[in-house]
Amino acid sequence: MIQDIYPQEFNNQYFPNAEPDENSYIMCFNGNKVLCDINSDSLFPTISQLKASTDIIYLFSVGDVKYFLALNYSSAEEKFSEICIKKLRHEKYEMRDKLFALFTSYHLYKWYISSRFCGECGGKTVPCTRERALLCTGCGELIYPRINPAVIVGIINGNSILVTRYVKSRGVESDALVAGYMEIGETPEDTVRREVMEEVGLNVKNIRYYKSQPWGYSSGLLLGFFCDVDGCAEVKLEEDELSTAKWVKYQDIQGQPDDLSLTHEMMIFFKNQNS
Repeated sequence: MIQDIYPQEFNNQYFPNAEPDENSYIMCFNGNKVLCDINSDSLFPTISQLKASTDIIYLFSVGDVKYFLALNYSSAEEKFSEICIKKLRHEKYEMRDKLFALFTSYHLYKWYISSRFCGECGGKTVPCTRERALLCTGCGELIYPRINPAVIVGIINGNSILVTRYVKSRGVESDALVAGYMEIGETPEDTVRREVMEEVGLNVKNIRYYKSQPWGYSSGLLLGFFCDVDGCAEVKLEEDELSTAKWVKYQDIQGQPDDLSLTHEMMIFFKNQNS
């Protein structure tokens, strides 16, 4: 999965006074695009390659390399251009450590730009000097990074698993599994039951946890579960969410084009378990 970057190590300890060195990467976003050199193994600009504002924030390190966020930048060397994050994922999927850094940086970028003002009093926020949080200069409220929990569900019927595809407007053409965000007051198991019923009209039983995955593109924490269909296995498709949902025998499972996602690992795990 995308976070499996061994032998590199991810360190998210917050150092508010850290300064970029010549090897540090500066992450620059414009919506869902990131500044990069797609033809380089480095991908992202260093401080010397970027004309950035003084508004640079330390993010984390991967191995010995520090990552920073530039909330504003004026220009960079000509070889850099703004590339859609999804495009970069598909074209550079083998650069797992940099893609994990990219997705995690994007997660923090979305939080920083959406939390510039306090939801309590409207005051301006500034980075806290003690921990990864934003401090309201008006009322003193602390605002922490937003993490959206969601479930990925492998629904099993004998030696088959339910494989879905999202509607085209979601921009995802590869095979997927039933998935959805947790709602207030739900346990993850409650979310599994609700999402499965909403999206494919099935009752399920024997819900069991598999693995988790941070997924920075959606500011999410994905929780993977397998479960068994309970009773009737006829799919009743929720067409606003899904374009297809069908039972696929284990030997016919294709997975996704890359091995970065929890969804892909769960499908291949089920295939291997039955082989």
